[in-house]
Amino acid sequence: MSPSVHETSAPLYGLDDESRQMVLDVVPKIKARLLTRETILDFDRKEVFPEDIIRTLLGPDIGLQLLFIPEAYGGMSGGARDCCALTREMAGVCLGVATAFFAIQLGADPLIVGGTDAQKEKWLGAIAEGRSLVAYAVTEPGAGSNLASLKTKADPICDASGTVTGYRINGTKQFISTGGYADFITVLAVTPEGPSFFVVEKGTPGFVQGKGEEKHGIRASNTSPLTFTDVCVPIENLVGGVPGQGLKQANSVFGYTRLMVAAMALGAGEAALSIAIPYARDRIQFGSPLSEKQGYTHKLIVPHIVRFEAASSYLDEIALRIDSGDTNLQVEGAIAKLFASETANQAADDAIQALGGYGYITEFGVEKIKRDVRITCIYEGTSEILQNIISMFRWKKTWKTKGAFYRSIADEMEALHQKNNHAGCLYYGLAAQALNRTILLAHEKHLTRSQHVMFCLADMMTYVEIGASLARKAAAIDFGSDPQGQKIQAASRIFAAEVAELVYRNILRILMGNGLFSSADISNFLESISCQKLPFACENTIQDMDRICAIVFQHEK
Repeated sequence: MSPSVHETSAPLYGLDDESRQMVLDVVPKIKARLLTRETILDFDRKEVFPEDIIRTLLGPDIGLQLLFIPEAYGGMSGGARDCCALTREMAGVCLGVATAFFAIQLGADPLIVGGTDAQKEKWLGAIAEGRSLVAYAVTEPGAGSNLASLKTKADPICDASGTVTGYRINGTKQFISTGGYADFITVLAVTPEGPSFFVVEKGTPGFVQGKGEEKHGIRASNTSPLTFTDVCVPIENLVGGVPGQGLKQANSVFGYTRLMVAAMALGAGEAALSIAIPYARDRIQFGSPLSEKQGYTHKLIVPHIVRFEAASSYLDEIALRIDSGDTNLQVEGAIAKLFASETANQAADDAIQALGGYGYITEFGVEKIKRDVRITCIYEGTSEILQNIISMFRWKKTWKTKGAFYRSIADEMEALHQKNNHAGCLYYGLAAQALNRTILLAHEKHLTRSQHVMFCLADMMTYVEIGASLARKAAAIDFGSDPQGQKIQAASRIFAAEVAELVYRNILRILMGNGLFSSADISNFLESISCQKLPFACENTIQDMDRICAIVFQHEK
């Protein structure tokens, strides 16, 4: 069965709730002192990378980077839940600054997962002391997210006896966050044994940190090309001391790093709603506030509140699994990032629409958020790369387990429905079962050769797994509890309808779009998976949207 937050019993890595909250409480102070609204808009307007402020965040008075550094090397040993929470809060202030901060964590990851004790002592210690900005240099102009197509080379340098004493690096990296300002970088290059990470320090001969790119958004972050021309590094700078371990090291943190990007997207999207919601309360149109008009709230606001609730539930669940020691979560990281980034991007777009002409004006903030959040659908794996990953791995898992993976989710949802019928679990279960049978059919009929079919499956997989997470959270709440509990349960019912609609639509697209099935075959298959029940998931969803509006906009009953 797909692990849920309620089944985790392993010792948890990271901070306790009180310590985590103490870290998060620093963010409003940073916003008030260093990152005011006017300051952030000025950074965006002038395309300024605020190096001094970033270094202040790392300094002894604040030391945000200590959260992700292990305690043995001067840090706090924060876990995934802690880093997700801080990343989300920082992104709510400014996604550009959050990206610059995240780049430090990303650059440290190869050392954290693969460095020797001496390397960790030296390099992680420098980060902990606030002496170093760091960058993670993997992406190349012609390779993008395809790490197997790397062209940057690291040729061994040998002494007279043939012993490798260092490496000579040649190549180019592209789109490197904080690349132009980093004091050292962790760069992935191909050795004779395979891709390997190296530490390259600023000022090393032949290492050129290029001019920052002019960007659509996240202008408060630096994005630079890096070039390496006969850059010589000692053997001590080979991360882990053993060549050929780079892909393993990179893949081991993909689930974690993509979860962080999901948290960044969620924080930025929530910031957009935090502007649109009070605007709707105050803006009077045709005699009443916009917050009382369903054409406004039910189209531009509530759907995103629902999806953010779902995204938040999934992020919390996967972060908890990471902190419990689960390291094989590359697909889950992809699901989290795909859903959160696409959701946040649409939410920011609708926030502009929600403010009308004001939304298009810089000073109101939402157009900046929209430009910023767009990158979350691109960096750390584009949405299309993630769809490939999700569909391929989940298709193979479904086939190898003879359908047990999604069947277990369906069974879990049915059991939850019997305990609590206020969370939409019935329809999540039906959707999971329909998805399961569709994957098996696609395999049997070789439809998995079609990338479009695989993308349709990836979207269904993403929504079903995200929805199951929200259902677990909602089903654990007693019906008729406090307003927040009522909001979560209403959100779960609404999202169940969205999941059911997407699954039904994509199944029809797969079955009818390939010209391989007769009308009778299609009808028989749809009946066999109870597809005719899925549309009933929308029952009372308008009333549930009204309930969420009453809670969010504090309507009088």
